[in-house]
Amino acid sequence: MNAVIDRLRRTTDLIVGADDLRERLDSGRPLRIKYGVDCTAPDLHLGHAVNLWMMRQLQDLGHRVVFLLGDLTTRVGDPTGRSETRPVLTPAQIDANAASFLEQVSLVLRTDPSVFEVRRNSEWYDAMPVAELLGLFAQVTHAQLMARDMFRDRVAAGREIAVHELVYPVLQGYDSFAMESDLTIVGSDQLFNEQLGRHFQQRLGAPPQVVITTPITPGIDGRAKQSKSLNNYIGLTDSPRDKFGKLMSIPDELVEAYARVYTELPPETVAALADASGPAARDAKLRLAAAVVTRYHGAGVAKAELDAFRRTFTDRTEPADMPELTVALAHPTVLDLLRAAHPNASNSDLRRLLRQGAVTLNGIRQHNPATEVDLPVILKSGPRTWHRATPTPPTAGGASPLRGSPLT
Repeated sequence: MNAVIDRLRRTTDLIVGADDLRERLDSGRPLRIKYGVDCTAPDLHLGHAVNLWMMRQLQDLGHRVVFLLGDLTTRVGDPTGRSETRPVLTPAQIDANAASFLEQVSLVLRTDPSVFEVRRNSEWYDAMPVAELLGLFAQVTHAQLMARDMFRDRVAAGREIAVHELVYPVLQGYDSFAMESDLTIVGSDQLFNEQLGRHFQQRLGAPPQVVITTPITPGIDGRAKQSKSLNNYIGLTDSPRDKFGKLMSIPDELVEAYARVYTELPPETVAALADASGPAARDAKLRLAAAVVTRYHGAGVAKAELDAFRRTFTDRTEPADMPELTVALAHPTVLDLLRAAHPNASNSDLRRLLRQGAVTLNGIRQHNPATEVDLPVILKSGPRTWHRATPTPPTAGGASPLRGSPLT
């Protein structure tokens, strides 16, 4: 069993109860692995998948992941890392998010019933009498809760903490007892809540769960952790091309950390990537990007993306599968084309692309957003975003005269 633990340690920050883990693995009994999520809008990224791949390794050995949908605790709101109280979702939103979570985790986890089980914590909380709930609260002190740095920071800043936020860790902790968790694998920011799970299990006469925490890696900008709001993440549902391109954009100093936690490359290869500098750093990123795409989409797809990247950036050729951008305006400007190619970007973002020299038409760099364009034309806007803009008659019914989808 030491080999199993050694493999897990590659992406492990801390193991609470390491001796218990060895004993349980040696017993031959399938472990119940707690994977709990609140049903907020799911957008899982490579950082989340670090834990999922560790669970997948254990599933392949016959252990069971119990996927706990926190439909009740979602109504409460996890205060982790938040400076303000989170808005409460409706039951319909919670159900829709739960379905999306299940779809996304299946990209990594096995979901056959022998190694996967779905539970909701409303199963026990909806049926729990108020007196029993108050009894749970009585087993946790105010001092224990205020030991959490996030709560202390909010008090010091004069921000309010709602009572339901204070009890959130209590509810998440009791989940571990209710679902008979043997092991949970979480980001380091969830250690406090899962330690409360061990607390309740011991108080209520059950073996305490093992807690494995994993490091939180920076986003592709090299600064804050991956986040949709910061647009510095690589989503599990991103296309192979998006994954490859985003990985090629990371700072050189992230290559080793990403290769260690996001791939299964041998340790000696990871170490070699860490030492790459200068022109070799680009090759290190290519190796990293191919390894990540292989893990999620297969070796054949990874090779195709590697070849496409080399054709585009080494040979400076245009991609063959460039999407069409149909334009009904008689004389579109450069800014008109950019708006159609990047419908979610602000005008200031598009003008920034122009200032940075990242926009070309038929290979000619553009700087003036008001320049009128003769169609058809090849638009390149950013390092890997291409469109073939072509004229079309105006659409009926007042539809948008510009439409298309980006190739990034």
